[in-house]
Amino acid sequence: MTKPVAFASLLLLTSTLVAPAALAQTSGGGAPATNASPPAQVVSPSAGQPGTPPDTGPDASQAPDAQDEVEVSVPGASSGDAGDDIVVIGRNIPNIVRNTPQVVSVLSSEDIARTGEGDIAGALSRVTGLSVVGNGFVFVRGLGDRYSSSLLNGSPLPSPEPLRRVVPLDIFPTNVIASSLVQKSFSANFPGEFGGGVINLTTKAAPKKSFLQIGGSVGFDTATTAELGYTYDGGSHDWLGYDSGERKIPGFIREAGMNGTGVTAAQVTELTNAETSLVFENRNIPANFSGEISAGTSFDVGATRIGLIAGGGLSNTWRTRDAIQQVAIDQDGSLVSDFRNVATDHRALVNGLFGVGAEVGRHRLRWTNLYIHDTLKQAILGQGEDQNNLDLLNQNTNWFERQLFTTQGVAELKFGNLNVDLRGAYANTQRNSPYERTFTYLFSPQVGDYINNLANQSLAQIAFSELNEDLWSGSVDLGYDLDLDTPVTVQAGYAYSDADRTSFRYQFRYQALNGLDLAEQQLRPDYLLSDYNVILNNIVLQNESTSQGAAAYTASLRTHAGYFQVETEAFEGLRAQVGVRYEDAEQRVLPVGTNVTGTNLNNGYWLPASTITWNFAENMQLRLHASKTIARPQFRELAPQIYLDFESNRQFIGNPRLTDSELYNLEARYEWFFKRDQRLTAAGFFKRIENPIEAFGSPGAGSSSLLTSFSNAPGAKLYGGEVELVKHFPLDGIGLGDLFATKRAVLIANYTYTKSELDAQNQSVVNPINVNGPLIPASQLFVDGSPLVGQSNHLVNAQFGLEDTEMLSQVTLLVNYASERITNRGAIVNGVRLPDIREKPGWRFDVVWRQGIPLGSDDDKQVELKFEARNLTKTRYQEFQIFNNGARADVNTYDLGRIFSFGVSVGL
Repeated sequence: MTKPVAFASLLLLTSTLVAPAALAQTSGGGAPATNASPPAQVVSPSAGQPGTPPDTGPDASQAPDAQDEVEVSVPGASSGDAGDDIVVIGRNIPNIVRNTPQVVSVLSSEDIARTGEGDIAGALSRVTGLSVVGNGFVFVRGLGDRYSSSLLNGSPLPSPEPLRRVVPLDIFPTNVIASSLVQKSFSANFPGEFGGGVINLTTKAAPKKSFLQIGGSVGFDTATTAELGYTYDGGSHDWLGYDSGERKIPGFIREAGMNGTGVTAAQVTELTNAETSLVFENRNIPANFSGEISAGTSFDVGATRIGLIAGGGLSNTWRTRDAIQQVAIDQDGSLVSDFRNVATDHRALVNGLFGVGAEVGRHRLRWTNLYIHDTLKQAILGQGEDQNNLDLLNQNTNWFERQLFTTQGVAELKFGNLNVDLRGAYANTQRNSPYERTFTYLFSPQVGDYINNLANQSLAQIAFSELNEDLWSGSVDLGYDLDLDTPVTVQAGYAYSDADRTSFRYQFRYQALNGLDLAEQQLRPDYLLSDYNVILNNIVLQNESTSQGAAAYTASLRTHAGYFQVETEAFEGLRAQVGVRYEDAEQRVLPVGTNVTGTNLNNGYWLPASTITWNFAENMQLRLHASKTIARPQFRELAPQIYLDFESNRQFIGNPRLTDSELYNLEARYEWFFKRDQRLTAAGFFKRIENPIEAFGSPGAGSSSLLTSFSNAPGAKLYGGEVELVKHFPLDGIGLGDLFATKRAVLIANYTYTKSELDAQNQSVVNPINVNGPLIPASQLFVDGSPLVGQSNHLVNAQFGLEDTEMLSQVTLLVNYASERITNRGAIVNGVRLPDIREKPGWRFDVVWRQGIPLGSDDDKQVELKFEARNLTKTRYQEFQIFNNGARADVNTYDLGRIFSFGVSVGL
């Protein structure tokens, strides 16, 4: 007995425990997308041999073309009598990109492996219209990370960054991620914060059969490895990324921070000194290295199939940046600060994954736990001049410890025509940054040396900060296939999330109440703050925590959302998905122990969405999409608290008077699937944004660094187009002999053009430099027609590869280009608006080689060798301002080295 089955049902059956759930379009509301298209063969994303492209394998040469009729039998998968087979008859739908009712891009585990990237942010930078800015934050079609959302297995995640709500994706190593789905068109089952798109990461699930994989790699950075760098002792466990007690925050620091009081000399002697204040040279910076292990198995317990998976990894990387960092003060580009800062970053990342899956008939249950601990140890030495031509020497030591833990439960239940998806998750993020130390020494011509008298321009500061955020979320999604002549699927659901954050940053300045003699002023930092010197000269800590903003704050975001949507094939070849979402949110940021203004936003929105897909030819289709979405201010944009960004050595402070942004989205898209897993797509898109949020840079405290804040612009529009080509070229028929009989060339290329224009209008806006002051004309901050912050006009990604269709053997050239983009609006200084600060990413070329060596006759057992060569052009990082007279201020410019790495993994 055979029965026809719809695509969505077959997708759930064929994916079983191993296929990524995201490829069934899981959402923030969670429900897998159902499709009213004709029955279709499904090619599992995990098909083929390990390490082999999904559409390859021993029988790849016999794969049907897109227009072929196929018959697929899935033994024992029926919901009817035991032993029944499900037979699917229909056209071959090449992949999820075509069959989904929305505009999506999918990175399978093989796509990720082909890029060779070590974290998911790097892999996503190869997707059409996506770029990575800063510390792993993904921009979709030129819209900043605040306009997009990230999900893990369909559930939201908190961020370990103090002033962000979006999690940085560079903390996710690729060894724990099975796939990534990027949806660029809004559908009602996703969260309403969907300006640019949503990125749903799917962790690896339990396998169909047992496996064990062990791997490791070493890397060499031409600008860092075996070169001069700087470091400090810290603790004995620093290489693991965990503090061994040297940086524990004393109770008297917490008490002084909360009460706004100082710290006595006797208490100062209880602080860790030399371990966190003495920077020394390291003329042989180590090589990068990493190691990972993962294992899984599955077994039957009665009629239930149980699967287990566990894995973990450790990596250590070093990077030295010799940066020019300048701050301009007027429209002629006169510098108020001109420094050369050399920073060495030591990053240690630990990750762990444990998951359990179960299949009971047609029901699937999944419990996933993910742990990521990411630490950066930083030492900086800098020398430069301020606006008074004073010769200054700066030293900084930092320790930024970020942690993410999440546990998630998912139940996908099928009762005839009714699908029920239940999701619940808890996530916790933490960021600890104790003993942020800064020393500034002033050159004295009289002494002929640099001195620090713990007063005036020569300073010693110390800061302690902690962040903790808890996020609870849950959702229920219902889908019902109506028994009508025309395929109709009705979906409805409810989603809830509750995020609570606490954060403090206590900053103090050392002050010698008894003064220092010249000999003492020349002492290095650990001697300067020795117990003897502290007691002798009565060196105390003055509390500066509230000199700019709040010392501490609490923040929360609670959302309730419900949606209803219908998907139908109204006419043959014409299907539509239409829905609406209502989302209500209460967002609060409350400064603690200060008179600084807080935030209380309580808004609800109706968010309609419609996508129509016309399959007008055998292997071509046209999509039309329209929707309304929102973007709420992130905590980093609202919180009136100073935050130091370790990447740019720049300070940030929020604006508590920001408001929500509203977006109206239109898109038209043409898709041609001319061969299996090969396609040509072209799209045009338009977005109108009300109250977009823009970043502004201005001279910080002491004018030696840049301080960034935020403000709403009255409006903006963004439009553009993108084109993508995925093409394979078999090499068996071009007369090159047996050596190329199983080889093929692969071309994956995409280009995105984006244009955005701010509309200042004739409105008043909040001054980001003085948020409690009077409103100012928008024209003082914004110039009509200026592009949005973070938007590049041109994005190019290309992959040129040669690979084997029967075994793992790949070599790929990866090309990436992004044109100039604005990182901060120019500051207003003495009533004059300075030029915008721009970044020039430029061209980047990488090469990745992968080769599998079988171990015996089992295709799953093999050794994989991998070689990577990154940034072959040695493209520099450049962030700068250009003034009317042609002068240039390098806000943050430094050389990047070429990176070479070699890795080995063994699958058993």
